[in-house]
Amino acid sequence: MGIVKISDLMHDNLRTASDALSRSINAQAEHWMRIGMLSELHPELCHGEICQLLMRARQAGDESLAFFTQESAAAPAVSKPARKAAR
Repeated sequence: MGIVKISDLMHDNLRTASDALSRSINAQAEHWMRIGMLSELHPELCHGEICQLLMRARQAGDESLAFFTQESAAAPAVSKPARKAAR
């Protein structure tokens, strides 16, 4: 564990989001970092698909990077045509 320095504006954004979503500031920051990490690992996935990955990881009891890397070989939970139709 370490200290990460962020801008005052980002801290204000974290505080607002954490209040709205009933999370601690640290939990909100960690959530945003997970989303960002998965977005970079899986640029083909939309936000909803990334959230489904997080939910499957929680259910499997494994939220390590290894779980998310293994998931890259699996098809996303929402197919591309279904996602386009939903828009």
